[in-house]
Amino acid sequence: MSNCFDIVIKGGEIFNGTDDRPFKSDIGISEGKIIRIGEINEKGNKTIDAKGLVVSPGFIDMHNHADHAILAFPNAECYIMQGVTTSLVGNCGLSMAPINPDNLELTKTYLFPFLRNDFDYKWDWITSKEYFEKIKKNNTAINLAPLVGQGTLRIAVKGFEMTRASKEEMEKMKTILEQELEEGAFGLSTGLVYPPGSYSTTEELIELTSILKKYNALYTTHLRNESNELLESVEEAIKVGEENGISVEISHHKAIGRANWGKVKDSLKMLESARQRGVDINCDVYPYTAAMTTVSSLLPPWTLEGGVEKMLTRLKNYEERLKIEKDITEGNMRGENWVKGIGWENIMIAECPLDKYAEGKSLETLFKERNQSHQPFKALFNWLIKIKGEATMVFFCMDEEDVKAVISSPISTIISDSWVIAPNGGGKPHPRGYGSFPRVLGKYVREEKTLILEEAIKKMTSLPANKIGLKNRGIIKEGYWADIAIFNKNEVKDKATFENPHQYPEGIYYVIVNGQIAVDNGKITGLKPGKIIKRQNI
Repeated sequence: MSNCFDIVIKGGEIFNGTDDRPFKSDIGISEGKIIRIGEINEKGNKTIDAKGLVVSPGFIDMHNHADHAILAFPNAECYIMQGVTTSLVGNCGLSMAPINPDNLELTKTYLFPFLRNDFDYKWDWITSKEYFEKIKKNNTAINLAPLVGQGTLRIAVKGFEMTRASKEEMEKMKTILEQELEEGAFGLSTGLVYPPGSYSTTEELIELTSILKKYNALYTTHLRNESNELLESVEEAIKVGEENGISVEISHHKAIGRANWGKVKDSLKMLESARQRGVDINCDVYPYTAAMTTVSSLLPPWTLEGGVEKMLTRLKNYEERLKIEKDITEGNMRGENWVKGIGWENIMIAECPLDKYAEGKSLETLFKERNQSHQPFKALFNWLIKIKGEATMVFFCMDEEDVKAVISSPISTIISDSWVIAPNGGGKPHPRGYGSFPRVLGKYVREEKTLILEEAIKKMTSLPANKIGLKNRGIIKEGYWADIAIFNKNEVKDKATFENPHQYPEGIYYVIVNGQIAVDNGKITGLKPGKIIKRQNI
């Protein structure tokens, strides 16, 4: 007689992803789905003894950039080991499609800091559907749900021009967006701090996102400003959602720079007020006081008009250098002003293929070691030319109390805001790529009691699933996909640090994706059972 189940999970403490209290039970899994919750006496082809362990839905990371390197790292080790089973990708306006072959080089240089630089992507796709078919053929350990990046979309239609989109260009963008939504994209993302997304007016955003209403699709936004103009930027996001009656997600909500610490209390009140008016708006947060982005965002947005090559040309021009330095030092630049806002000492180089020595060093330290401290702007411009603008940076800019305030808000979800990295990947990437979810469970639940465990798990499972529009995921329920994380609540913790980021967490013993075991007793199995999930019209 054959066994009834592919997998039986015995005697675990089940936190089902909702507000329900945990309960002890067994779970039977077959053909990728949860078939039974209750006492199971039959054996499975595989039986997991979960006594003393928490059984939770697999974590859903709704702000993720895994699409950039998943072809190079299909095992997604850094996520599977965290218990992440599904990622919403294409965030911050930085999706891998749509592609206009005429502007392909602009797109490649725009995305380069997030890509695996020694991997041949071939760039043989136009649409998201074609790109994700390529991933599907290669297989992946985690589920991926795509967004369309407005920055990538704008490059496809009008390159890196700062000019306002014409009527014809707007119609082209709307047509392409509609096609992407028809083919299963979950919505549109913006990165309004990054050119060319930052060149878009509020009116352009409202017109473009009007397409989302028909599809009940999501609008996610990296705000135009997260420092001095945080509240105005939140107001813009609310306006886009309110005018179109669409669902809005504010990405990695925070307040940057000491002068702005505490502002999240006001911004969260703004979001609650908007929700009371009927605006479907939420936010997400990673559990760290440092952020990470590209080094080119140290410069005023106008320097990137025309793309990265044009930026490098400007950096070689003495007059342009003076203008850039003046914009930064006098606080005239639009968008974020990292140098003036947080200082050279708080900006650390994370990954830099053309200057590995710089990795892990602050700009202040780097310039000091190279005897360039007396002219930091000259040193910065020369260095950017040398590395072709190809680097990422970590910057220490947030207040721990603000992080706790956002984490504890009932409208926030937990995210990593990272991409697929691996121990052999090198560099000093932000530790959030290895530790975000276990860090919340260890630090903010067990140690600091900022959240209770049910709340934390809900923020990682059913809350993001509902916000994204994922069907039959995010809850342990009969008939749902068997995406499951099994961990020890007394042991789970992150180990990755800024000095030594390439470290897996502890305490997560089993991770099941679509009914297959991707992590077995703390070890990666190498199975790649992930799916490309498409939005379904509701």
